[in-house]
Amino acid sequence: MSALSPDPARPKRSQIQLGAAGFGVVFLLVGVAGFIPGITAHHMDMAFAGQGSTAKLVGIFQVSILHNVVHLLFGVAGLLLSSTPLRAKNYLFYGGIAYGVLFFYGIVISYGSPANFVPFNAADNALHIALAAAMMTASLVLDRGPSWTAVLQEGKADL
Repeated sequence: MSALSPDPARPKRSQIQLGAAGFGVVFLLVGVAGFIPGITAHHMDMAFAGQGSTAKLVGIFQVSILHNVVHLLFGVAGLLLSSTPLRAKNYLFYGGIAYGVLFFYGIVISYGSPANFVPFNAADNALHIALAAAMMTASLVLDRGPSWTAVLQEGKADL
């Protein structure tokens, strides 16, 4: 057997599993990028948590050590929970709900208050509602049967 041929004993990953893993990888990359000077402006002014952290990922999104760690944990969760279709669907759906809650929290609190412990700014809020919509949509759309590659490999597609 060639090293490049797929392992027939290994089950194919569904679209929803690949979607959850994709979100996980993106969250990991964002979490790591939040600690890299140059990608994160004012890196030396990053606080553990709170509105006192003036560090901004790509000069736009206010971040702190806690904020970056949350992204890293969310990324690891995405990779771990992509192990089965049901876990992947739950990760995407409930992750979308979590980001929706973060959006509403971010618009209710004052940016200068101690309640802004993560911290958030207007750009973070816009991104959180977009992530909420994307993750919840992915949980519904990607859970629709076999992937196109599986259909094509089985010769069931009429193209």
